[in-house]
Amino acid sequence: MPVKRKSRGRSKGSKGKGSLVQCQGCGQQVPRDKAKRVSRRISLVDSILYKELRQKGTYIASSTETRYYCISCAVHRGVVKIRSKNDRRQGPPRRRR
Repeated sequence: MPVKRKSRGRSKGSKGKGSLVQCQGCGQQVPRDKAKRVSRRISLVDSILYKELRQKGTYIASSTETRYYCISCAVHRGVVKIRSKNDRRQGPPRRRR
């Protein structure tokens, strides 16, 4: 059977069966190494109060929220862009900071 990608779309290598996570978009069970992970920081304080507290020199804690998406939901939400065959062979695109 022909294979579209060398890794078959996963990053597990030769580890055997990986754990499953639930997609935040559709609820589908997806292998953790195949799912797209999106992390973002959430401030516990609203933005106006945050600016005032930072001017005073206060340390403000924030939590990190991690979400997992299956490939179809990641494409639909714009987390992953659709790339041509030649672009896929070059590897993941580099992100600017």
